[in-house]
Amino acid sequence: MSETTTELRHELAGMIASASDGEVRAEDALTGRHSLSALGFSSLARIRLIDAIEDTFGVDVDLGGDLSSFESVDTLAAHVATLLAAR
Repeated sequence: MSETTTELRHELAGMIASASDGEVRAEDALTGRHSLSALGFSSLARIRLIDAIEDTFGVDVDLGGDLSSFESVDTLAAHVATLLAAR
């Protein structure tokens, strides 16, 4: 895993914790043992996270698309990296 990917994973984990008002801890999100939904990441938290990603990284997340990438930090980091590369 590259240093950039590791940094992105950690930044996203912090954003997940913030979006969920601490319901999902960054450390728990990073372990990847359970999906974010299983950890208690709600639909409202998901919308907050999408807003934070769009604001922080200057990308547009398609809400009408497949949001399954929002179930783990690894898949989310890959998705955000793809969006960043397409800018």
